This record gives sequence, structure tokens and C-alpha cells, in this order.
Amino acid sequence: MKSLWQAATILLLGMISPTTAEEAAVFEWKPPVVARGVFTGELGMLDSERDDFATNLAIHAVNRVAASRATPPALAEARRMLALAQHLSPRNKRALIASFQLAKGILPEAVESNYSPESFARLLLTRGQLLEKQGGAENQRLARLFIDLAAEMDPTNEDAVYARELRRIDHGAVDWKAITDAADNKSEPPAP
Repeated sequence: MKSLWQAATILLLGMISPTTAEEAAVFEWKPPVVARGVFTGELGMLDSERDDFATNLAIHAVNRVAASRATPPALAEARRMLALAQHLSPRNKRALIASFQLAKGILPEAVESNYSPESFARLLLTRGQLLEKQGGAENQRLARLFIDLAAEMDPTNEDAVYARELRRIDHGAVDWKAITDAADNKSEPPAP
């Protein structure tokens, strides 16, 4: 009788798909620390536009994690996107839910998006360049973040990569820690 149970157990275990086993795998998520937004009313964006960008950043973060099955690079990229989303719109529903679910170890399902990663990267690049032209410290800071994300999202977009690299040469690498761990940083966010 015991061998029959063992055979049935082995048979049932063999029926579990690799996808189910992967989904059950635990991943490590360090939620972004956003005590207060680094952007004020001086940012050259309306509240509705800030919320739209936050929603799209959260959607792309979730889709990146879901598509990669929560690989460490995808989680790191999602952390930056969700932190920026929360800085742009601290009460953004998609960003808060995504961060909460990831903190609970829930692998998110892909969400339908109005933009492909390539088209969203072009939008980030264009909006970043417009913010840069507007001037002001907050606009400059967000412009660098948008351009950096655009190159990261679509490394085949030569304009985004070139814009990112020029800014890296002129100003150094983007300090994402000031965005992802803003509450840990007691000083003001770094200048652009």
C-alpha cells in the first residue's frame, strides 16, 4: 500500500508544471523608501500628467517583473520605476498596489498598457527633453531620470542612449538612491 501512495505522489508531482514551481519561487523585494516626494509644485508638470506618468511607470514595472519572472535586474528596474512613480504621485493606485504585492512576494500578472516599452521610452525621452528646456532644478532632475529610464527601457533607441550618455559624461551617473531611498537621505536631493 505504501508503494502505491509513493507512486501516486510521484505521478502527481510530475504533473506540476515548471511554471507553477517558478511562480512559487520566492524573490527578494526591497520596497522603495519614499517618505515625502522630492518634487514640489515647482515641477513643470500638472498633477494629472504626473499621475498619468506614475501609472504608466507602475504598469511597465509590473510588466517587466511579470515577463522576467522576478529576476534581480527586473526587480531593480521596477524598484526605480515605482519609486519615481511614488515621487511623482504619492497616492498613485497602481504604484502603491504593485509595491505592496511585491513586498508580499506576489508575482504580479502582466497589465494591459497603452504603450509598448519602446513607445513609452520614446515618450519619456521626449518629455525629459522638454522638461530640460523648461529649466529649474526639479525639471532638470526629472529630465535626467526620464532620459535614464528611456535608455534602460529601450537600449536600441539610439537617441535615448546618446542623450543618457551625454548627461552621464557631463554630470556623472544618475543617483537613483536619492529616489529609491529618499527617507534614508537626510539631506536635500542632489542637484541635477
